[in-house]
Amino acid sequence: MKTYFSQFFSRDEGALTAFGLILTIAMIGIGGLALDYANAIMIRTHLQVAGDSAAHAAIFARDTESEEDAKAIALAVAHRSLPPERFGDTILADDIIFGVWDDATDSFVPTPGEREAVLVNTQRLASRGNAMATYFLNFVGIEEMDVVANSVFITYRPTCFREGFVAEDRVDVQSNNAYREGYCIHSNSHVELNSNNIFEDGVIVSMPYKSDLVIPSSGMTSNTGLENALRSGSYKLRILQRIGDVIDDYDDPSSKHYRPGYFDLPIQTTSLSVNQQLDAGSWQAGQIHTASCNGNQRLRIRSGATLRDGVIDTDCRIVLGSNVTLENVLIVSTSTALRAIDGAAGVTLGLDDNCSAGGGVQIVTRGGVRFTANLNMYGVQVLALDLIDFEANGNGVEGVSFVTAGEIDSTSNMDMGFCDGEGMETNFEAEYFRMHR
Repeated sequence: MKTYFSQFFSRDEGALTAFGLILTIAMIGIGGLALDYANAIMIRTHLQVAGDSAAHAAIFARDTESEEDAKAIALAVAHRSLPPERFGDTILADDIIFGVWDDATDSFVPTPGEREAVLVNTQRLASRGNAMATYFLNFVGIEEMDVVANSVFITYRPTCFREGFVAEDRVDVQSNNAYREGYCIHSNSHVELNSNNIFEDGVIVSMPYKSDLVIPSSGMTSNTGLENALRSGSYKLRILQRIGDVIDDYDDPSSKHYRPGYFDLPIQTTSLSVNQQLDAGSWQAGQIHTASCNGNQRLRIRSGATLRDGVIDTDCRIVLGSNVTLENVLIVSTSTALRAIDGAAGVTLGLDDNCSAGGGVQIVTRGGVRFTANLNMYGVQVLALDLIDFEANGNGVEGVSFVTAGEIDSTSNMDMGFCDGEGMETNFEAEYFRMHR
């Protein structure tokens, strides 16, 4: 008997069976953890996609809507991906937070009333009764897991719209022009250049496909800096959608949304006769000057006149005589003529103040804009739905922004600089949106 037991205890057949059982349990546990983890990642991805969509909808709507309405729009978007009846309260109004983005600390700062940024949290939480149920982790006492995701969208304003030439159709510039660091030339069609232009480092020349650039055979060598300036890309010209808003705003005397800061209050309106020539004697600083035309009538600004601090709101074609000077002036034109704004030689738009605040000029028209030679521009914005055309010797070294739904056509001997937004604080702008993280 002793020998039998000694032999039994010394035998090692089947030892791997016990080890196999232990290994199988371990593998099931690890595999179960992996399955639960993969499920959590899948759910988080679902939350992230819905949160990104909601954040984009919120920041886009906040551009024109109240916080409450923007949140309602964002919730409606999120609920399409995460129906509450199936997923519970994955996103509530309090999960949508407006604020600002602090670049210095790389963090979101909640700030009621802001439009600059939005943070959206999408969540499946035990406290909300919709946490993720586990499978294998349930065997070790973990029955559910919280899964959260967040999305931040911020607004930005592309440099090209702040200072530069931007056109839906062709941008055509000729020869012997200089573009200073920071300036931008963009077309959603293509850009055409001649020779002997200078593009300093930091200038951008862009179009959807930079291979569509039209230049002479020697264009890359005869245009200094052009090769480094070229970019491929396109923009939706959102600011042009504001033209109707600006025009409508001036049809409502009580509205002040698009009112420049140089108005005296209360705002007054002065009616002009199309038979008179507008000059310093008929101009009233701090007022809106209106005129209505029939047929081919024109509202004329007398040659040599200097007009400051006011608005012209008219359906007339406007003719600026030679050597006219405008400072702190907004022109709102409902004319759809190709030359809704037509300037003679030597016109000066804006105050030559080395990019200081104030003194600028904005032109907003449903038609086109044309200026002949020796146009001087200092803090100038032109928004047009048709051709922007100006002749030789244009000086825009202190801030120019041209945006059109048509073409930009210019000739030679221009000098275009960059003020980095300084001195152009009254320009009309539209926000663009991007995901930060």
